[in-house]
Amino acid sequence: MDAKRLETLPLFRDLSRKEREQIARWTDEVDVPAGYHLLEQGRLPHEFFVIETGTVAVAKDGEHIADLGPGDFFGEIAIMEHDRRTASVVATTPVTAIVMLARDFETMAGVMPHVAEQIHEAIRQRMQR
Repeated sequence: MDAKRLETLPLFRDLSRKEREQIARWTDEVDVPAGYHLLEQGRLPHEFFVIETGTVAVAKDGEHIADLGPGDFFGEIAIMEHDRRTASVVATTPVTAIVMLARDFETMAGVMPHVAEQIHEAIRQRMQR
């Protein structure tokens, strides 16, 4: 992953160059077609995603609850709560996403608590909806 590209994503924009370089070492990029199932509710968590381009639909218990696009992220709740996936996510357009494995996500949260706090705040806001 190119650390320079992380500057365009709100979650990583305010990090130092050195921090973005570290994030880049922990991440990879994935391209998926429209209709691709990125997460399935009830499954064990293995990765965290940040959307670079494209859109996804989020459903819980079969009901559509949100649409996400560039800069949005998902997959963090199950990793941070050490639980199963709380929702399913399907690409509604072709999607390019930054992907971080759960173990790297947990390392990042420990090394960069300010990023973890941004993610916790997003979780709190989502739970209030």
